[in-house]
Amino acid sequence: MGKIIILMGKSGSGKDTIYARLIQDNPFQLQTITPCTTRPIRNGEVEGREYYFKTLEQMHQMNEQKQIVELRTYQTVYGPWHYFTGAQNIDLRLYDYITINTLVGYDQFVSYYGKENILPILLQMDDGIRLQRALDREKIQENPKYEEMCRRFLADADDFSIENIQQRSIDTENIIDNSGSIEETVQKVYKILDRHFKIS
Repeated sequence: MGKIIILMGKSGSGKDTIYARLIQDNPFQLQTITPCTTRPIRNGEVEGREYYFKTLEQMHQMNEQKQIVELRTYQTVYGPWHYFTGAQNIDLRLYDYITINTLVGYDQFVSYYGKENILPILLQMDDGIRLQRALDREKIQENPKYEEMCRRFLADADDFSIENIQQRSIDTENIIDNSGSIEETVQKVYKILDRHFKIS
Protein backbone atom coordinates (compact mmCIF):
# COMPACT_ATOMS: atom_id res chain seq x y z
CA MET A 1 0.00 0.00 0.00
CA GLY A 2 1.30 3.43 -0.91
CA LYS A 3 1.65 6.52 1.23
CA ILE A 4 0.69 10.16 0.81
CA ILE A 5 3.31 12.69 1.89
CA ILE A 6 1.70 15.92 3.06
CA LEU A 7 3.89 19.04 3.12
CA MET A 8 2.49 21.58 5.57
CA GLY A 9 3.45 24.99 6.89
CA LYS A 10 2.33 28.56 7.28
CA SER A 11 1.83 30.80 4.27
CA GLY A 12 5.23 31.80 2.86
CA SER A 13 7.10 28.99 4.65
CA GLY A 14 8.44 27.65 1.35
CA LYS A 15 6.06 24.75 0.73
CA ASP A 16 5.64 25.45 -2.97
CA THR A 17 9.38 25.87 -3.56
CA ILE A 18 10.35 22.69 -1.73
CA TYR A 19 7.49 20.76 -3.35
CA ALA A 20 8.63 21.86 -6.82
CA ARG A 21 12.19 20.80 -6.09
CA LEU A 22 11.15 17.39 -4.79
CA ILE A 23 9.07 16.79 -7.92
CA GLN A 24 11.86 18.01 -10.18
CA ASP A 25 14.45 15.62 -8.69
CA ASN A 26 11.97 12.93 -7.58
CA PRO A 27 14.31 10.03 -6.72
CA PHE A 28 11.41 8.32 -4.92
CA GLN A 29 9.10 8.40 -7.98
CA LEU A 30 6.36 10.25 -6.11
CA GLN A 31 3.13 11.08 -7.91
CA THR A 32 1.60 14.52 -7.52
CA ILE A 33 -1.89 15.36 -6.29
CA THR A 34 -3.23 18.50 -7.88
CA PRO A 35 -5.78 20.06 -5.52
CA CYS A 36 -8.88 22.02 -6.49
CA THR A 37 -10.00 25.50 -5.52
CA THR A 38 -12.88 27.87 -6.15
CA ARG A 39 -10.69 30.98 -5.77
CA PRO A 40 -9.75 33.05 -8.86
CA ILE A 41 -6.70 31.98 -10.80
CA ARG A 42 -3.57 34.09 -10.15
CA ASN A 43 -1.08 35.46 -12.65
CA GLY A 44 1.32 32.72 -13.71
CA GLU A 45 -0.90 29.84 -12.59
CA VAL A 46 -1.99 27.19 -15.06
CA GLU A 47 -5.18 25.12 -14.91
CA GLY A 48 -4.28 21.61 -13.74
CA ARG A 49 -0.79 22.54 -12.57
CA GLU A 50 -1.14 24.48 -9.29
CA TYR A 51 -4.88 23.77 -8.97
CA TYR A 52 -7.96 22.65 -10.81
CA PHE A 53 -10.14 25.75 -10.70
CA LYS A 54 -13.70 24.64 -9.99
CA THR A 55 -17.07 26.30 -9.69
CA LEU A 56 -19.16 25.90 -6.56
CA GLU A 57 -21.54 23.65 -8.49
CA GLN A 58 -18.71 21.35 -9.55
CA MET A 59 -17.45 21.17 -5.97
CA HIS A 60 -20.90 20.23 -4.66
CA GLN A 61 -21.24 17.49 -7.31
CA MET A 62 -17.91 15.96 -6.29
CA ASN A 63 -18.95 16.07 -2.64
CA GLU A 64 -22.22 14.28 -3.35
CA GLN A 65 -20.25 11.55 -5.11
CA LYS A 66 -17.96 11.22 -2.05
CA GLN A 67 -14.99 12.15 -4.21
CA ILE A 68 -13.66 14.86 -1.90
CA VAL A 69 -10.89 13.69 0.44
CA GLU A 70 -10.55 16.96 2.29
CA LEU A 71 -12.16 20.38 2.09
CA ARG A 72 -11.14 23.70 3.63
CA THR A 73 -13.05 26.96 3.41
CA TYR A 74 -11.44 30.33 4.09
CA GLN A 75 -13.61 33.35 4.77
CA THR A 76 -11.58 35.91 2.83
CA VAL A 77 -12.20 39.60 2.28
CA TYR A 78 -13.43 38.55 -1.19
CA GLY A 79 -15.88 35.97 0.11
CA PRO A 80 -15.42 32.25 0.85
CA TRP A 81 -12.65 30.45 -1.04
CA HIS A 82 -12.75 26.64 -1.01
CA TYR A 83 -9.71 24.39 -1.37
CA PHE A 84 -10.18 20.63 -1.69
CA THR A 85 -8.68 17.37 -2.91
CA GLY A 86 -10.44 14.95 -5.22
CA ALA A 87 -10.00 11.20 -4.71
CA GLN A 88 -10.53 10.16 -8.33
CA ASN A 89 -6.84 10.45 -9.27
CA ILE A 90 -5.36 8.76 -6.18
CA ASP A 91 -4.61 5.02 -6.19
CA LEU A 92 -2.52 3.91 -3.21
CA ARG A 93 -2.44 0.35 -4.53
CA LEU A 94 -0.06 1.52 -7.25
CA TYR A 95 1.70 4.72 -6.19
CA ASP A 96 3.10 6.95 -3.47
CA TYR A 97 2.02 10.59 -3.61
CA ILE A 98 3.06 14.02 -2.42
CA THR A 99 0.85 17.06 -1.88
CA ILE A 100 0.64 20.34 0.05
CA ASN A 101 -1.99 20.90 2.72
CA THR A 102 -2.83 22.19 6.22
CA LEU A 103 -3.16 20.53 9.62
CA VAL A 104 -6.93 20.36 9.19
CA GLY A 105 -6.47 18.90 5.71
CA TYR A 106 -4.04 16.38 7.19
CA ASP A 107 -6.76 15.27 9.62
CA GLN A 108 -9.16 14.66 6.75
CA PHE A 109 -6.58 12.70 4.74
CA VAL A 110 -6.02 10.51 7.82
CA SER A 111 -9.78 10.02 8.18
CA TYR A 112 -10.17 9.10 4.48
CA TYR A 113 -7.09 6.86 4.02
CA GLY A 114 -5.90 5.91 7.54
CA LYS A 115 -2.99 7.36 9.52
CA GLU A 116 -0.66 4.53 8.49
CA ASN A 117 -0.86 5.73 4.88
CA ILE A 118 -0.13 9.42 5.58
CA LEU A 119 3.34 10.91 6.16
CA PRO A 120 3.26 14.51 7.43
CA ILE A 121 6.21 16.88 6.95
CA LEU A 122 5.91 20.31 8.56
CA LEU A 123 8.02 23.25 7.33
CA GLN A 124 8.72 26.11 9.73
CA MET A 125 10.30 29.53 9.13
CA ASP A 126 10.93 32.83 10.89
CA ASP A 127 7.78 34.97 10.71
CA GLY A 128 9.64 38.03 9.44
CA ILE A 129 11.06 36.12 6.49
CA ARG A 130 7.65 34.63 5.74
CA LEU A 131 5.90 38.00 5.76
CA GLN A 132 8.45 39.55 3.41
CA ARG A 133 8.17 36.61 1.01
CA ALA A 134 4.38 36.85 1.01
CA LEU A 135 4.56 40.59 0.33
CA ASP A 136 7.04 40.13 -2.53
CA ARG A 137 4.80 37.47 -4.07
CA GLU A 138 1.68 39.60 -3.81
CA LYS A 139 3.36 42.68 -5.34
CA ILE A 140 3.78 40.95 -8.70
CA GLN A 141 0.09 40.11 -9.01
CA GLU A 142 -1.97 42.12 -11.49
CA ASN A 143 -4.42 42.93 -8.68
CA PRO A 144 -2.55 42.53 -5.37
CA LYS A 145 -4.75 41.36 -2.50
CA TYR A 146 -2.85 42.74 0.48
CA GLU A 147 -5.78 42.53 2.88
CA GLU A 148 -6.17 38.82 2.18
CA MET A 149 -2.41 38.32 2.55
CA CYS A 150 -2.53 39.91 6.02
CA ARG A 151 -5.62 37.93 7.04
CA ARG A 152 -3.95 34.69 6.01
CA PHE A 153 -0.72 35.57 7.82
CA LEU A 154 -2.57 36.19 11.09
CA ALA A 155 -4.81 33.14 10.68
CA ASP A 156 -1.74 30.93 10.31
CA ALA A 157 -0.62 31.86 13.81
CA ASP A 158 -3.73 30.13 15.15
CA ASP A 159 -3.90 27.31 12.61
CA PHE A 160 -0.28 26.26 13.20
CA SER A 161 -0.10 26.95 16.93
CA ILE A 162 2.12 24.71 19.05
CA GLU A 163 -1.01 23.20 20.61
CA ASN A 164 -2.49 22.30 17.21
CA ILE A 165 0.75 20.71 16.06
CA GLN A 166 1.09 18.69 19.28
CA GLN A 167 -2.49 17.42 18.99
CA ARG A 168 -1.52 15.61 15.75
CA SER A 169 1.42 13.81 17.41
CA ILE A 170 3.64 14.66 14.44
CA ASP A 171 7.11 13.17 14.86
CA THR A 172 9.54 15.97 15.77
CA GLU A 173 11.95 14.54 13.19
CA ASN A 174 9.32 15.44 10.56
CA ILE A 175 9.33 19.14 11.57
CA ILE A 176 11.89 21.03 9.51
CA ASP A 177 13.33 24.56 9.80
CA ASN A 178 13.26 26.06 6.30
CA SER A 179 15.07 29.32 7.12
CA GLY A 180 18.26 28.17 5.38
CA SER A 181 18.90 27.33 1.74
CA ILE A 182 16.57 25.29 -0.44
CA GLU A 183 19.27 22.65 -0.78
CA GLU A 184 19.57 22.27 2.99
CA THR A 185 15.83 21.82 3.38
CA VAL A 186 15.59 19.36 0.50
CA GLN A 187 18.30 17.21 2.08
CA LYS A 188 16.40 17.26 5.38
CA VAL A 189 13.26 16.06 3.59
CA TYR A 190 15.23 13.32 1.83
CA LYS A 191 16.43 12.03 5.20
CA ILE A 192 12.80 11.65 6.26
CA LEU A 193 11.82 9.93 3.02
CA ASP A 194 14.81 7.58 3.26
CA ARG A 195 13.25 6.11 6.38
CA HIS A 196 10.01 5.26 4.55
CA PHE A 197 10.84 4.66 0.89
CA LYS A 198 13.46 3.09 -1.30
CA ILE A 199 14.96 5.17 -4.08
CA SER A 200 13.75 3.86 -7.44
